[in-house]
Amino acid sequence: MSRLRRHKQPDDAGVDISPLIDMVFILLIFFMVTTTFVKDAKVELERPSASSATRASTKAIRVTLARTGDVFVDARPVRPWMVQSRVREFLQAGGDRPVLIITDRGVRADQLIEVVDQCRLAGAKDVAVATEREAG
Repeated sequence: MSRLRRHKQPDDAGVDISPLIDMVFILLIFFMVTTTFVKDAKVELERPSASSATRASTKAIRVTLARTGDVFVDARPVRPWMVQSRVREFLQAGGDRPVLIITDRGVRADQLIEVVDQCRLAGAKDVAVATEREAG
């Protein structure tokens, strides 16, 4: 009588989900790296409008000028006389980035021109003022 050898099957034949978990983490890291976050100061602004407006860059350094005279550089409050040094720091750290000045419709022209001058003195070559259509 010949002996039949039977191979024992493991009792826990299941699906290995570790490659699936690895893939989910890889996708999570991919989306975190490629997503850009726009940081705006939480200031209520009534932006001016312009018919020649274009979409603003998401990589721009954002300088917010509120109706009250408060100034924010990338959502951090600064004194008006500190705008030049803060913008210079961002330009040195991030290369040749444009500067976008987000201002309220009620801001006086001399305040706006002072902020534009400070940005240009910091070395910014491309300085723009945001309007309603430039939500960026």
